Amino acid sequence: MTTMLMPLRLRPVRLRAARLLVVLLPAAFCTLPVPMAAQEATQIAAPFRTRHTDVDSLLQAMTLEEKLGLLHGTEDPAGKAGAGYVPGIERLGIPPLRLTDGPAGIRTALPATALPAPVMLAATFDPVLARRFGAVMGREGRAREQDVLLSPMVNIVRVPQAGRNFETLGEDPLLAGRIVAAEIRGIEGEGMLATVKHFVANNFERDRLRIDAAVGERALHEIYLPAFEVAVRAGVGSVMCAYNKVNGTHACDSRRLLTETLRERFGFEGWVMSDWYARHSLEALEAGLDQEMPGVSFGPMQPVLFSDSLRVAVEGGGVPEALVDRAVRRILNQMDRMGMLGGGAPRPEIDVEAGAATARDVALAGAVLLRNEHGTLPLTRDGVASLAVIGPTAKTLLYGGGGSSQVPPFRQESPIAALERRAGVGAHIHYVAGIDLDGVPVPSTVLTPAGEPEASGLMRTASDSTTQVDPVVDYTGSNALPVDTEWTWIGTFTAPVTGDYELKLQTGGGSGTLSLDGNRLLSTGGFFNDASLIPTSDGLSSATARLHLEAGEARDMELSVRGGAGGGFLGTPAGQPLQVRLAWVTPERRQAFLEEAAAAAGAARAVVVFAYDEGTEGRDRPTLALPEPQDALVASVAAANPRTTVLLNTGDPVLMPWLGETGAVLQMWYPGQEGADATAALLLGEAVPGGRLPVTFPLSDELTPIASASERYPGVEGRASYDEGIYVGYRWYDAEDVQPLFPFGHGLSYTTFAYSALRITTAGDGFDVRFRVRNTGALEGSEVAQVYLGPPDDPPANMAPRQLVGFERLRIPPGEEREVTVHIGERQLSYWSVEEHDWSVASGRRAVYVGRSSRDVRLRDEITAEEGGH
Repeated sequence: MTTMLMPLRLRPVRLRAARLLVVLLPAAFCTLPVPMAAQEATQIAAPFRTRHTDVDSLLQAMTLEEKLGLLHGTEDPAGKAGAGYVPGIERLGIPPLRLTDGPAGIRTALPATALPAPVMLAATFDPVLARRFGAVMGREGRAREQDVLLSPMVNIVRVPQAGRNFETLGEDPLLAGRIVAAEIRGIEGEGMLATVKHFVANNFERDRLRIDAAVGERALHEIYLPAFEVAVRAGVGSVMCAYNKVNGTHACDSRRLLTETLRERFGFEGWVMSDWYARHSLEALEAGLDQEMPGVSFGPMQPVLFSDSLRVAVEGGGVPEALVDRAVRRILNQMDRMGMLGGGAPRPEIDVEAGAATARDVALAGAVLLRNEHGTLPLTRDGVASLAVIGPTAKTLLYGGGGSSQVPPFRQESPIAALERRAGVGAHIHYVAGIDLDGVPVPSTVLTPAGEPEASGLMRTASDSTTQVDPVVDYTGSNALPVDTEWTWIGTFTAPVTGDYELKLQTGGGSGTLSLDGNRLLSTGGFFNDASLIPTSDGLSSATARLHLEAGEARDMELSVRGGAGGGFLGTPAGQPLQVRLAWVTPERRQAFLEEAAAAAGAARAVVVFAYDEGTEGRDRPTLALPEPQDALVASVAAANPRTTVLLNTGDPVLMPWLGETGAVLQMWYPGQEGADATAALLLGEAVPGGRLPVTFPLSDELTPIASASERYPGVEGRASYDEGIYVGYRWYDAEDVQPLFPFGHGLSYTTFAYSALRITTAGDGFDVRFRVRNTGALEGSEVAQVYLGPPDDPPANMAPRQLVGFERLRIPPGEEREVTVHIGERQLSYWSVEEHDWSVASGRRAVYVGRSSRDVRLRDEITAEEGGH
């Protein structure tokens, strides 16, 4: 067990700038704008003000039963809560609390602004946009009668293929901290309580309920805790503790984490809630857990602890009532701070257009141009006059990832429609799918019903035990089955030729499962299922399994469906007919789609091929490769036309074996409900990409910080070793001298920038780094200037070759110049000393790097920090 608690004692340091080596680019000086930090200060509203209710008097007036009612959730009698509900106490003027999921919009049964994925927000490197992003959720949440937002998420991207990477803010703690602080101020500035999650070391989905994250003290404090600390400093009202263990103790039961670190070291004054069912004992109350969520029993294995069990313990003297009072006081204080007590503040109206404007601005600012050879982008007039657009997500916008971050949007447009609208007269855009996501019904010729070896099809059994043979399973549209019924089909499936097939289970108005040889293969419906985020063309949930099958080999098949609400994560309205289809894609059909795409590409002047993956809560990706057969699609299209742009809708890094054959690659992440319009604007040059990668893209699955040993991921015998220490993301690539596909901070533009005039001076608790950035191209564009710090010549501990210590996003017209000032403070000059259990300045001569990414350095200088005072 590591030690993580000591009072903060930063040693005084003597600081001086050493002008030893500077690489300068020529540029003229000009009139300077207001610095970005000052712009942020003038553009963000004041925090929501405290109402100062006498919380202690409220506590004295409460019965034990009323107190306990605030310490666990229950069912919402009005059915309005998005994710959780805590009843109020009407006689004391304490309203109920409704909790809703984020982090990319308000997730209730009603539509909301579907914002871009948080990883795209991180790619903006823009705290001002982060403030706006949070404000949209805060305003819409309160308008939807929600009070607590289960967002933002700041778990560092450690495992590149982790399922929820798209929900978080990248691999660097300083970037995550600056974005999350602004986002929290945006949320709470609208009167809604923010919840930062998941505390802590919840860095992948596989076995997330049981995995023990074995994290060293230094890595915990330098990599995984800083963004949480910044969130606390920004005033976050609630912290959600994680499912996993940390160094042998469940995070929600850890006094060391919840009390010693979060409260005593960071100064957190809000309340700690559990992740859903992530509580394990009554002792968690003393350790620092204040509220059990969702507070609804999930069978005998998941009883509600902070209810009757806690009451019995308090009344029997096993748990002091003072611990209950402490937890209740923390909750009431935050409600008071947001003005929720004593009648509460009025609810706002939703401004649909304002939310859409923010969603679009984030999508434009977070788009990252990864590659652009020979001016492939933006598309020219000639290119648009003969343009092939290929890929399913060109027709169906993949606006967000899966799981608790899914949001029913106010509106969405397809990228192909947005391109046609923006390109206008003279454009000729030809769309082909390239990949068959729908498939066709599995024919009777490959199906044999159970008990009828001479017949073709599957044996259907209804809930009343009546049976019949169905040649195909395609009960959709006007042929749908009755509402709330149950059906099962049994028989054998025999592939006609050897090859790779896709079997598809497609449902609507309910849920279903498909099994082969007694093993469950696919499911639809419910929270966790195998359904794609992209529905079929007729609106069904579709789950796909890719199988290599031998010709003539019979496989036992069973398909079951059940009608009723909840046929997808966002739910199916009650009273909907039950639809089901058993479909497939044969090897021949897959090849025909690829050939059609290549032919369309060869006949066009320019090509845009859309590729995607589907990040989701509950499971990690098996590989960083694009789901099949997308690599084959991109390769065949690029071979047919070198002016191919690949547009990526992914939530995290992907491999690109076809990269060298393409003209351009534009990373659009999951761009939210306005993503189609933003995509079209960027492709056509009506907007200039200016995002930067908040995560490193590796060359292969094997060249990542966690790939060298299964002990690191997914862990061995329930324990994941974080023995890579501080070497997470770009720190590992630099330390190991491993070439990434694209480095952290990378991003191109349709214009060019030059850096010059680096000056470093001592200032306050550290240094001010000043330099100039000039737009040397013909278009106005955004640049993200980044400052990195190297280790001392003789470091007191292993340190990364470079770590991000500051950045500034600038918008510069062509030919103009801006001066940037980035402050390197005492914390950035420090490392976590495992001997002192505290921050300590790493003194000595240290390099300062200024550039466009962690690998693209434009200017260099050195500083010297010495212990002993000024």
